[in-house]
Amino acid sequence: MSASLLSSPAFLVFFSLFTLCLVPDPVIGITRHYKFDIKLHNVTRLCHSKSIVSVNGQFPGPRIVAREGDQLLIKVVNHVSNNISIHWHGIRQLRSGWADGPAYLTQCPIQIGQSYVYNFTIVGQRGTLFWHAHISWLRATVYGPIVILPKRGVPHPFDKPYKEVPIIFGEWFNADPEAVISQALQTGGGPNVSDAYTINGLPGPLYNCSAKDTFKLKVKPGKTYLLRLINAALNDELFFSIANHTLTVVEADAIYVKPFETATVLITPGQTTNVLLKTKPSYPSATFFMTARPYVTGQGTFDNSTVAGILEYESPPHRLQPSISIKMLPLFKPILPALNDTLFATNFVSKLRSLDSAQFPVNVPQKVDKHFFFTVGLGTSPCQQNQTCQGPNGTKFAASVNNVSFAMPTTALLQAHFFGQSNGVNTPDFPSSPIIPFNYTGTPPNNTMVSNGTKVVVLPFNTTVELVMQDTSILGAESHPLHLHGFNFFVVGQGFGNFDPNEDSAKFNLIDPIERNTVGVPSGGWVAIRFQADNPGVWFMHCHLEVHTSWGLKMAWIVLDGKLPNQKLLPPPADLPKC
Repeated sequence: MSASLLSSPAFLVFFSLFTLCLVPDPVIGITRHYKFDIKLHNVTRLCHSKSIVSVNGQFPGPRIVAREGDQLLIKVVNHVSNNISIHWHGIRQLRSGWADGPAYLTQCPIQIGQSYVYNFTIVGQRGTLFWHAHISWLRATVYGPIVILPKRGVPHPFDKPYKEVPIIFGEWFNADPEAVISQALQTGGGPNVSDAYTINGLPGPLYNCSAKDTFKLKVKPGKTYLLRLINAALNDELFFSIANHTLTVVEADAIYVKPFETATVLITPGQTTNVLLKTKPSYPSATFFMTARPYVTGQGTFDNSTVAGILEYESPPHRLQPSISIKMLPLFKPILPALNDTLFATNFVSKLRSLDSAQFPVNVPQKVDKHFFFTVGLGTSPCQQNQTCQGPNGTKFAASVNNVSFAMPTTALLQAHFFGQSNGVNTPDFPSSPIIPFNYTGTPPNNTMVSNGTKVVVLPFNTTVELVMQDTSILGAESHPLHLHGFNFFVVGQGFGNFDPNEDSAKFNLIDPIERNTVGVPSGGWVAIRFQADNPGVWFMHCHLEVHTSWGLKMAWIVLDGKLPNQKLLPPPADLPKC
């Protein structure tokens, strides 16, 4: 080919079009494939070896990395005897409810020897989320980070960090977590608590036999690190702090927030928080603990222990014996809030506001179509005949929303809904407010028995919803992190005591409220959220303290199809698991 032909305008146009076809459109996104093999593998923690259910032999599981606009095809193959399903926590799943993952809600679980491809596209989201098993207590070991990068060429609304590091909190049980919850449901008592908390699967030096299992974050002076914090613990809200360092909160649940500085972060199970860590300008000749321990409000037993990792500065090149010097350096420890410091928790949460910039606006529903008022809390169920139960006064522990303890179906609700076969599977009569009102945060009623049922709320497409969730003092006031599948919601208000619709509604923040997928209902208080039901399907809402979910603190919303083709749930995939 001659040089003159190569430089001709016609060839250059052809060549540019040809190369354009090869380069993926940054707006459209690409398809990314992952394979998750669910297997047993042996792990030793706290000098205790056991076989755990895990993904690809990794604990925690593999990191999913994608860009806003990408399609994900994640093939999950089950090689273990436990049924499995995976939830992509915080992913909107617009019209792709079949990929949401909660067992018996949007799918039957994947049985041994079976597989299922979770197929979804990330629309209008960027930041940190996570994935976890969504059946029984398997998420104790089956979890991992989801990192969603912004579209190419779209910067974060904060300084570009030098490095990004996922920090995922977990809970380690020496026993099999499946046996722990199975025994508790049988006896009606509270389950045995975990033996340790972990950072990236490691318990750290404050536990017996665990100095070698310590997460170390090695940093350089004068740099900014983005820490992607994820609370994947089963049953505990956590305080987290790094000694002698300040953190800047820039994002919560994959939504940018107005940045604020804090020494300590509060993070509930199901929540994610991105923080910037600015390291000291020069080598500090010290190492620093980063620790997490629980924020506790209930009356039950809990794992009162502390996980520690170590922040270690790279020593300057002129130091000859860094290995000796690091061990001899002073070690600073952070001071965390008291275990029951609700004042700190309240102040921290009140600082979270959406960024509300021109590029990332806040679209809070200003007009409300439907108002709901849900009590959330504990209760009791009767003991079976000829059995002694270990719950309050010889009963069994239960939990409920509006006094309905959700009975799990044996077939998937989404399938039943899509094929018009919901009769006998669920009923559309979930109460929009408590059937018997009482003084929710005052002296509890004598009768603490819950009712049971597979009840749902049915919403027409695009309904704007305001939901007030009220904690109750039945068996003790307690903070409940509530997670809604399929949506983000705006936290427009919260307070202590009983919600007063006249006084409290007037103080709602409809300008820049935090938008998230999991919110803590304050202990002895209430929280108000708003969302637009623009996603057809069946969407689970439940407490993200796994013990409360097991006891029935869960319900489901069914959002009907809209009139337009792009407002309808897509049909189920051919490989959808069968029950």
